[in-house]
Amino acid sequence: MTSSSIRFLMCSPDHYDVDYVINPWMEGNIHKSSRDRAAEQWQGLFQILKERAVVDLVKPERGVPDMVFTANAGLVLGDDVVLSRFYHKERQGEEPFFKQWFLEQGYTVHELPKDLPFEGAGDALLDREGRWLWAGYGFRSELDSHPYLAKWLDIEVLSLRLMDDRFYHLDTCFCPLTGGYLLYYPPAFDSYSNRLIEMRVPEAKRIAVSEADAVKFACNAVNVNHTVILNKATDDLKHRLAAAGFEVVETPLTEFLKAGGAAKCLTLRVTEPVRAEVHASAAIESRVVRMEGHLLDAGLINQALDLVVEGGGSFQVLNFNLGEQRQSTSSAEVKVTAPSHDVMETIVSQLIDLGAVARPQEVCDTNLETVTLAGVAPDDFYVTTIYPTEVRVKCEWVKVRNQRMDAAIVVHDTPTGITAECKLLRDLQVGEQVIVGIEGIRTIRKTESREHRNTQEFSFMGAGVSSERRVELVVEQIAWELRQIRDRGGKVVVTAGPVVIHTGGGEHLAKLIRDGYVQALLGGNAIAVHDIEQSMMGTSLGVDMKRGVSVRGGHRHHLKVINTIRRCGTIADAVHQGVLTNGIFYECVQHHVPFSLAGSIRDDGPLPDTQMDLLKAQADYSRLIQGADLILMLSSMLHSIGVGNMTPAGVKMVCVDINPAVVTKLSDRGSVESVGVVTDVGLFLSLMVQQLEKLTSPYHLAQMV
Repeated sequence: MTSSSIRFLMCSPDHYDVDYVINPWMEGNIHKSSRDRAAEQWQGLFQILKERAVVDLVKPERGVPDMVFTANAGLVLGDDVVLSRFYHKERQGEEPFFKQWFLEQGYTVHELPKDLPFEGAGDALLDREGRWLWAGYGFRSELDSHPYLAKWLDIEVLSLRLMDDRFYHLDTCFCPLTGGYLLYYPPAFDSYSNRLIEMRVPEAKRIAVSEADAVKFACNAVNVNHTVILNKATDDLKHRLAAAGFEVVETPLTEFLKAGGAAKCLTLRVTEPVRAEVHASAAIESRVVRMEGHLLDAGLINQALDLVVEGGGSFQVLNFNLGEQRQSTSSAEVKVTAPSHDVMETIVSQLIDLGAVARPQEVCDTNLETVTLAGVAPDDFYVTTIYPTEVRVKCEWVKVRNQRMDAAIVVHDTPTGITAECKLLRDLQVGEQVIVGIEGIRTIRKTESREHRNTQEFSFMGAGVSSERRVELVVEQIAWELRQIRDRGGKVVVTAGPVVIHTGGGEHLAKLIRDGYVQALLGGNAIAVHDIEQSMMGTSLGVDMKRGVSVRGGHRHHLKVINTIRRCGTIADAVHQGVLTNGIFYECVQHHVPFSLAGSIRDDGPLPDTQMDLLKAQADYSRLIQGADLILMLSSMLHSIGVGNMTPAGVKMVCVDINPAVVTKLSDRGSVESVGVVTDVGLFLSLMVQQLEKLTSPYHLAQMV
């Protein structure tokens, strides 16, 4: 667009001051902003914009000091404007003044319900190509406002959840640029939002800023064609923007940073082009769930609402009937809104664990799908918990028999009536009807179990990794031995437990296999399941391996992975079919490294490669151990002890475990070739890979010659 066709709305800072605290930036800055300096800085931005566009002014009003931040006046697209509904009462006084201005300019003004917060272009930013609208939620704007935006502006809305209260508005950490580029700060968003951003914006056009730039509000920028106007940017960011074809214009706005705003906050673009071929679309989904019981004294209602928000959704309590006496139960109906179907499924599955259920009159039947391959459930099958469960069939609640965790629910229509039972994946038969999704399912718990329910999320693993002493010296010795064995065509066998994955060692063990340092791998069902879980889903036992935090509903991931591999046939089949594309067992298949998985009574699934006949597993272990020069035992007490007991003297063994008792037990075998390393296995493998890379570096090889 030409400069004469681009218009911005600004408001002079005649009455600007930090009068209250409604964001972290205002803390400690009450009445500490210089009005003269603020006016000077605002004038600087105003002049820069006037050289590149047309700037309209709205009259500043007393009593609303933040009116200077016109980005929050509303959201404009074509001749339509969605007026802001401010979250904080301190800013609600601005609404009539902005409404009057828009009406005087001839805009069609759309107003949200009074109790539905939405803060304009501070939380809604158009893709500069006009293809869709990015809409933020989490602090100032509610997710429930997004369907209104899609309807009124006839545009696709992509919802992004803000996670860092320093970046309380979308425009504080996110700036679409001309040509489809994006300037943004990824840590300000949750993982779902970051995936959505990555799906829509190619990597070559994503310009992620550092925290140093983010806290200077570099993303709170005004983009006019190929010019980016901002408060301040590091040299690195300026170089990256220049490389993308943008001119960076810095103008100090430090007085406004004290209130949590900068260049973008001080402007509202009022000439946004409308693309005729773009139409309304929103992936947002809403459902109403009902809860009954001792909701207040057991803390269930608080847990439920927290689950919704922490899971990436929003809620509206439609009604709440409080029990009149101590023994009386309460009931509530809550409208849950989520940015996508997948997020909704995750949230509601967590609410089911708390006893929530969809309105009975809305769900008459669960969703059933037929088993087409023995031992393999349909996609999206419901994974059971330990709690007594009932399912909705033909408008009646049916109690599920044989209740257990990590199973599927099979429904039978028998001559004597409808039955439902838990069945393990391996026991599923072709033709059986399995419940999929989360509709028409509820868990039943006694009052006392609710009152004593642990408020922590159901998960397998929550502890961190212990810090360890230096192990570089022993790693150097072992690395040298591994290199010698590989170069002479020897054999190294690795026995590994799932702790390898949990501590972040999976990628390092995979590299050892890829580089030819491992000739056989022994383990149990768990290491394979969690290696594949990490490869396919980025989690291990439901813990996000990059962020180190439990993922809502992540405790079901391992069952989903097992089901996928069972559908493929074997781990090798999954690799050949392109389903499994990285990880320890991917490298084993690709490099023809044999592996053996010994099953146990605790295994879920199991994977089709897991040998559940213990005698056959022992024989397979013994076969792979034959001819070994060195056995590397990595944090698997039972498998390591078993391997140690079937390994002949003369084979060197290295036992790595955080538990000194395991190392001692292996050393007690009496083999002089045994080495015990008490340390974190992830740290050990990381140091091992680093040391082996040093041994193969050109400099090191030159020193050896």
